[in-house]
Amino acid sequence: MSLLDEEGNQDESLESKTLSAEDQVKDHSTGTRVVAGQIFLESGKPDSQSENEENFHSQEEEKENSLEELNSLEMSNLLNKDLEEAEIQSPVLTAIGGTADGEPCHFPFLFMEKEYAECTADGREDGRLWCATTYDYKKDQKWGFCESEEQSNKRRQMQEAEDVYQIGMKILNESSKKAQKKVAYQYLLKAADMNHTKAMEKVSYALLFGDYLKQNIQSSKELFEKLTEEGSPKGQMALGFLYASGLGVNSSQAKALVYYTFGALGGNLIAHMILGYRYWAGIGVLQSCESALTHYRLVANHVASDISLTGGTVVQRIRLADEVENPGMASGMLEEDLIQYYQFLAEKGDVQAQVGLGQLHLHGGRGVEQNHQRAFEYFNQAANAGNSHAMAFLGKMYSEGSDVVPQSNETALQYFKKAADMGNPVGQSGLGMAYLYGRGVPVNYELALKYFQKAAEQGWVDGQLQLGSMYYNGIGVKKDYKQALKYFNLASQGGHILAFYNLAQMHATGTGVMRSCHTAVELFKNVCERGRWSERLMTAYNSYKDGDSNSAVVQYLLLAEQGYEVAQSNAAFILDQKEASIVGENETYPRALLHWNRAASQGYTVARIKLGDYHFYGFGTDVDYETAFIHYRLASEQQHSAQAMFNLGYMHEKGLGIKQDIHLAKRFYDMAAEASPDAQVPVFLALCKLGVIYSLQYIREINIREVFSHIDMDQLLGPEWDLYLMTIIALLLGTIIAYRQRQHQAIPRPAGLRPAVPQQEPPPEHQPPQ
Repeated sequence: MSLLDEEGNQDESLESKTLSAEDQVKDHSTGTRVVAGQIFLESGKPDSQSENEENFHSQEEEKENSLEELNSLEMSNLLNKDLEEAEIQSPVLTAIGGTADGEPCHFPFLFMEKEYAECTADGREDGRLWCATTYDYKKDQKWGFCESEEQSNKRRQMQEAEDVYQIGMKILNESSKKAQKKVAYQYLLKAADMNHTKAMEKVSYALLFGDYLKQNIQSSKELFEKLTEEGSPKGQMALGFLYASGLGVNSSQAKALVYYTFGALGGNLIAHMILGYRYWAGIGVLQSCESALTHYRLVANHVASDISLTGGTVVQRIRLADEVENPGMASGMLEEDLIQYYQFLAEKGDVQAQVGLGQLHLHGGRGVEQNHQRAFEYFNQAANAGNSHAMAFLGKMYSEGSDVVPQSNETALQYFKKAADMGNPVGQSGLGMAYLYGRGVPVNYELALKYFQKAAEQGWVDGQLQLGSMYYNGIGVKKDYKQALKYFNLASQGGHILAFYNLAQMHATGTGVMRSCHTAVELFKNVCERGRWSERLMTAYNSYKDGDSNSAVVQYLLLAEQGYEVAQSNAAFILDQKEASIVGENETYPRALLHWNRAASQGYTVARIKLGDYHFYGFGTDVDYETAFIHYRLASEQQHSAQAMFNLGYMHEKGLGIKQDIHLAKRFYDMAAEASPDAQVPVFLALCKLGVIYSLQYIREINIREVFSHIDMDQLLGPEWDLYLMTIIALLLGTIIAYRQRQHQAIPRPAGLRPAVPQQEPPPEHQPPQ
C-alpha cells in the first residue's frame, strides 16, 4: 500500500515531480535562498570578492546609464518596430465553415449580451468551439468553427479523459481504504486508455510496483515506451530503470544512462538523484565528484525547500538481513499491541503517552501513519493538563498551519510563550522564530538570538540550526562562519535535515571551511535521501511482509538505483533468498552480487562479508579464494567484524587463498572471540580442532621410535617403575569391577510388584536455588 497515495500528493511521489524551465534555472542559480526560515547565500564567495564584484557592477551600471541616455530614442524606435512585427506574425484564427468560412475570427465579439475574448462552445449542444468574425454576432450573424470536426472530437475526448482522471484522483486522495483505492485505479486505467498522460504515468507505475493493480512488468514497459515517445520525463526515467535492472528488457547500462539523462533534462528529480549516485560511485560513467555535486545539489534544494517547521516525515530504514539474523532485535517499528497500550494510557490521562502519540502522528513513522487531526487531539489533551512540550508542539502546528489546524500566528505565539515561560526549549525556539520573522510580534533580532541560545543550550536542534543561520548570515550578530559551523554540526548530530543541507552548502562553496567536494556530496546525498520518495522504503517493506516479494524487490531496486544503501542490501537479500520469481534462476546470484557490492561500497559490513562468501563458494561468479580473502580482510579491518575474523582464521587454517599458517589462524580466532561474545562458542570449537590438528602435525613431524629409544625409564621413574605401573593397572581394574557390581544391584524390580510410594517434596531449606 502506497503511503504517498494517502497523502494525496502524487506529483511529489516516487514517480517525482517535473520541474519547469524556470525552476531548473532557479536551481542552478547562486543567489540568495530562503529555506524554511533561513536566509542562505549559495554563492559562497568571500566578502572581499563580493565587494569587488559590487564595485565592478556599479561602474558598469554607470556606463550603461550614460549609453542609455544617448541611445534612448534609437532603442524606442527599435522596440516599436519589433512590436509591429510581433503583431503581424501573431497567429490569426480563421473561421471554418459556418456563415463566414475563411474569414478571421474577431476578438472580442458580442454574443447574448456577453463579450468573448476567445472561442466558445456556448449556444451549441455538440460542444464545438466557434467564433464570430464581426463584433456583434446578433447584428451580422457572421460566424465559423474554430476547429475541424476531427480536432473537436479529439478535444472532447481529452476533456472526458481529464474528467475521469480527476474522479479517480479524488477517490485516491480522499480514501485510505484499499478497496476504494482499487476503484480509483479503475478510473485511472480508463483515463489511461484514452491516452491521458498523467493517468498513463500513474497506471504504469502501479503496474510496475503492483500498487492496487496486478503487477505486470511487460504492460508497464509498453506504457513507459509510449510516454517516452510523448516526451514524459517520468516515462524516460522509468524506462531507464528497466534497462538498468534488466526487468522486461535486456539489461543495457548505456541505454539506461541515455534515458536517465533525458529524464533529468526534463526536470525529473529521481533521474537527477540516480545520475548523482552514478557519477559519485562511477557506475556506467567516469567517476566525477563535481558532476555528482551538480545533480545532488539540485535535488537537495527542492527537498530542503519542502521542509516545514514541524519537520518532514521520519524515514524508516529496516534491513531484512538483520531482521532474519536477529529476530529479537528492534526494527524501529511499533507493534500494534504496544500502540494500543499507549492509546489506553493516553485515554486514562497519561500525559507522557499523549505527547508521545502526538509526536508519532505529527511526523509519522515507526508503523504509525501521519495524521495531524490525531496529533492535534493528543497535544490538546496534554496541553490542558499543563504539559509544556505539548503546548510548544501546538504552537508549531498553528504556526505552520494545515488542513486540520488553521494558520494563526497569534495562537502560535500564545502557546510558544506559555511553553517558553516553563523553560521548554521547543517553545523558546518557536518564540525565537516569531521574533526573527515578525510573526505576531515586531521583528527583534536580539530577542530571537536570546531565545535561540536558550533552546540551543538545552540541546534542541531547531534552536541550534537557527542560531547557526544567524551567525552565518550576520543577522543580529556579527558574521561568524566558525560559530555557524559549530551550531550546524550540533544540529546535524540531532539529525536535522536542514543542518546537513547548510553544512553541504558550506563545504561545496568553501565557506568557513576548506572546500571539499566529497564531503559536500555525501551531505547532499543524505538530504536527498530524506525526500518524499523515501516513503517507498516502508511501502516495499510492507509488501515484503505481506508475502509479495516481487513487488518488494522492484521497489527496492528502484530505490537502490537512487543510491539508498538499505535498499541495495534488501534487494540483494531478496534475490539471495531466491524469493523473487520475476528474476530468472540463472540471474539471481549475479544480480544479488551486484547489489551486495554497491551496499558494501557504502560501508555495510554484512554486504562486505556476503561478497567474500559469494567469491568463496562461487555464487554468481567463479570461485576465487584470494578475492574472498580480500573482502573478509576489509570487513575485519574497517568494520571489526567478528564473522570476517573467524572466516580469515578458517582460511589461514586451511591455506585457502593464502599460505597455511596455524599460528595466524589461532590469532584471528582469538580476535573474533574478543570482538563478539556470540563468537566465543564457535571459536572454542575451532580452537579445539586446531589443537588436535597441531598435535597430529607435531607427531607426524617427529619419529616416535627415536623418541622412545632415547627415553630411559629407570632415570625417569626410578629403578622400580614397573611395580608402579602394575599397581596403577590393578587399581584401575578394581575400580571397574566395583562399578559393574553396583550397576547390577541397582536394577529395579517390575513396577507391578512394588507399591506406589507418593513422592514428597523436600523441605524448603533443601530445595535447590532457583
